[in-house]
Amino acid sequence: MAWLRRTRGTSCETFKDERSPNGFSLLPWLLMGMGAFSNLFQGETPEPWIGGLGLLTFNSLYVYVSFRSFVKETREATSTRVALALLGLVTCALALAYGGNWLLFFPLLGLATGAAVRMPQLRPVGLVVGVLAGGVSVFHDGWGGLDIAYATWISTMVTAAILSLSEAVRQLRTAREELARRAVEEERLRFSRDLHDLLGHTLSVIVVKSEAARRLAEGDVAAAQAQLNDIEAVGRQALTEIREAVTGYRQGTLRDELDRAVSALRAAGIEPVVRRSGPPLVPQTEALLGWVVREAVTNVVRHSGAGRCEIVVAGSGGERVRLTVTDDGGGGGQPGAGGDTGAGTGLKGLTERLATAGGTLTAGPGARQGFVVTAELPVEARGLAEDRVEVGVGSPVG
Repeated sequence: MAWLRRTRGTSCETFKDERSPNGFSLLPWLLMGMGAFSNLFQGETPEPWIGGLGLLTFNSLYVYVSFRSFVKETREATSTRVALALLGLVTCALALAYGGNWLLFFPLLGLATGAAVRMPQLRPVGLVVGVLAGGVSVFHDGWGGLDIAYATWISTMVTAAILSLSEAVRQLRTAREELARRAVEEERLRFSRDLHDLLGHTLSVIVVKSEAARRLAEGDVAAAQAQLNDIEAVGRQALTEIREAVTGYRQGTLRDELDRAVSALRAAGIEPVVRRSGPPLVPQTEALLGWVVREAVTNVVRHSGAGRCEIVVAGSGGERVRLTVTDDGGGGGQPGAGGDTGAGTGLKGLTERLATAGGTLTAGPGARQGFVVTAELPVEARGLAEDRVEVGVGSPVG
């Protein structure tokens, strides 16, 4: 999680330092009109006040289109399209009237067109602008005016290509930041789930064993000492598991969780019965089922008031494995009781985890009494061997 924060911070600083194209990027090209501007003061332009008004109009429309072309909403607005059309009309009028340096406004028109128009409209619009530039230039300068047509078409296409690439880069940057943000959120969610499941189960076991040790302290000191030793062992194991959860490398086995479940149930005065059959499972499947066992047994110990709890792990058709945790308690105090599947925080988190792995989890009152938690996952078996175990009071798992 730390490297994600560092990566995200570095990326954001880099993005801020890099400058993206904007309306100001197109303004220096207006210097191409300095020749026409100087003609106004050198007396080389008939009716200079008309030329000056046309030059002012051209510059105003060019600036307007340029600054509105870098935001998709404003670029595609009707007002921008109208301004671009007016810019084309003013360019044609000035070039037809004066020729010479005034023909250089056509490449500027190409720049504005490339900034304001995107594919697929760019090809026909760029062709029209290039033909207009060629026709007017040939009218004034003969076939040599085709250079203006070529420059206009090139400026249109190159500008559009550069700005389209710039937009793609901005979108990739945004997507990268979003992916980094989601990765951080997923890591926080994973850690919160692990911490909830680890501490919820461990603290429940510690509380149950502490109560058992208190009851046994007066009559059976040796048994009370055994419970205290178990509390110490559970606490040390919890510290190890929390460190592993923080680093993201926790990979518990189903057998270990079943052993802990039997110990916790016995300490709470609940008879454990465990049955397991089917082929070996891959570590990911075992870890997910272990989380289910941990959460379900924690709820049995804390909420059910049951006298017996049965845990069954069985293959289903060789493709899926089913885990069922059933108790004979009242059921009403369980999270998710009353048909509210996955209502508890832990069960809700497990439902999301199993769904991500292609599995399902349901929880609710049993057909007669008690509470039933059922989880199904793909088997992903690595062998054909079977491991069948029956556990009752006084017999260990495995």
